[in-house]
Amino acid sequence: MIAASDIFSISNNKQFEKIALKVFRFQYDNNSVYREFCQFLNVEKQQVKTLQQIPFLPIQFFKSHEVLSSTEKIQETFTSSGTTGMSTSRHFITDITLYEESYQKGFAQFYGNIENYAVLALLPSYLEREGSSLIYMVDDLIKLSNHPESGFYLNNYDDLIQKLLQLDKAGENIILIGVTYALLDLIEKQQFHLKNTIIMETGGMKGKRKEMIREELHELLCKGFGVNAIHSEYGMTELLSQAYSLGNGIFECPNWMQVLIRDTEDALSYVENGKTGGINVIDLANINSCSFIATQDLGKKQPNNSFEVLGRFDNSDIRGCNLMVL
Repeated sequence: MIAASDIFSISNNKQFEKIALKVFRFQYDNNSVYREFCQFLNVEKQQVKTLQQIPFLPIQFFKSHEVLSSTEKIQETFTSSGTTGMSTSRHFITDITLYEESYQKGFAQFYGNIENYAVLALLPSYLEREGSSLIYMVDDLIKLSNHPESGFYLNNYDDLIQKLLQLDKAGENIILIGVTYALLDLIEKQQFHLKNTIIMETGGMKGKRKEMIREELHELLCKGFGVNAIHSEYGMTELLSQAYSLGNGIFECPNWMQVLIRDTEDALSYVENGKTGGINVIDLANINSCSFIATQDLGKKQPNNSFEVLGRFDNSDIRGCNLMVL
């Protein structure tokens, strides 16, 4: 069995690969959905000696199967957002402390002590439904900040504007984490010149606005908030870890998470750094579910393990990932 302490103490690539291969063997033995998928690809456990040989489970399986590597009781069920009639992903969590340790340590790796910040959250689409892993994380970060002004905002933009101006002027360190369309709504109501605030967008227009390329979006947000850079968080229902961008759309992973970029024409091979392909995520915190997930996001990898997110596959691109149904 792999202990949480093994996962969260990873400090180099050699350690990462060693533990990832251990996690692969554990999940092959204990996750029937993942094992069937590997066998469908004619991949046997003993054949796998490198990260590149590990099969990545298409993310759609979380919509149709119970993806579990544990027989422990389910403590939380995280669900993805979806429009009416759409099937949603379900991520069954048998040890919520793994998620808590992952996002707490991940945040600390990139931003330091949460108690140094007031955390303001503008996440209306997520607050209005149950089962959001993002709300679970941000709610805990708000509590851990121990700041009397930290909190959620729904549609009370005027209150948020007043609070943001007041705290920033007082020299407080602030993180405003928001869904993209709501941040755009906010700067349409008020133009800011913030000096002590990090703006972090979590992506997503949720059908409220037209989609934009990142450069256009970040230029608008920088201008509207009066800041030099827009930070971003890259996470999803099916993962227990997040990557962060501190600006320019370049994401970095915590030490127990990595991405590989697969060929869009051949889902079982990889492209070199700087080339566009599908994002495969290794999230070792996901030990009780599946740590090897082929997402529907397109991206590029940089030589230092950082990566860019360029958009999503449309239906015509799925041909490169048509290993979706067992």
